Amino acid sequence: MSSITFTLIQTNLHWEDKAANLKMLEQKIFSIKEKTEVVILPEMFSTGFSMKPKDMAESMNGETVVWMKKIAAEKKIILTGSIIIKEGEQFFNRLIWMLPNGQYGIYDKRHRFAFAGEDKEYAAGNKRLIASVKGWKINLQICYDLRFPVWARQQQTNKEPEFDVLIYVANWPERRNHAWKTLLQARAIENQCYVIGVNRVGDDGNKIYHSGDSMVIDPLGNSLYHKKDDEDVFTITLEKDMLQSIREKFPFLKDADEFQISS
Repeated sequence: MSSITFTLIQTNLHWEDKAANLKMLEQKIFSIKEKTEVVILPEMFSTGFSMKPKDMAESMNGETVVWMKKIAAEKKIILTGSIIIKEGEQFFNRLIWMLPNGQYGIYDKRHRFAFAGEDKEYAAGNKRLIASVKGWKINLQICYDLRFPVWARQQQTNKEPEFDVLIYVANWPERRNHAWKTLLQARAIENQCYVIGVNRVGDDGNKIYHSGDSMVIDPLGNSLYHKKDDEDVFTITLEKDMLQSIREKFPFLKDADEFQISS
């Protein structure tokens, strides 16, 4: 069975300063000494969680997407995280899954954080993105999506689970970090998958503190990595053998409810 290696970048962000964030993140990415295959950045990594898309948004040909293509190619990695994108007259909190060859997949955040007015500024996505790497299926989601388990729930395809790893990129405030940590574990247990949550640290432009608490959770809900408060660049290899053995020993997914999600 195969393994896959991820690097999580937990970092402070320069508020609404793309140039400073891209320079900082480039240095962190090229500082990675270990061999890695997927590098994960926080939600809105180029700006912070800004509610000013009219000022901050760019197109899919904009500077941040071009930067992602360059970094992925030079470092020979898959690079992912979300940024602010404009399409037509709409703005999206869009995760980009950038391959080393310049091809990419996208996921637009479905659940917008109305508590901060995200629903007023950004359009909702209606389609999940499940990427494939070396036989691994990876479900990619964004921050507030974590509170909505149906959107992440495994659905059996030919009696096989849809995905093996569930990733959340986030700007999740410290004041609700208990929910963040608990729900990451819950998503791993109920979906019998690995879960990776990558969050930022530090104060944003609204003086809201973020404690990070980036985590890697195994399919039984055990923490393989947890970092609070400090910046960190952490690399971990996940094993398919362990995942398969847990699913075979505890074949709970076969008893799951069948359902369909409407758009």
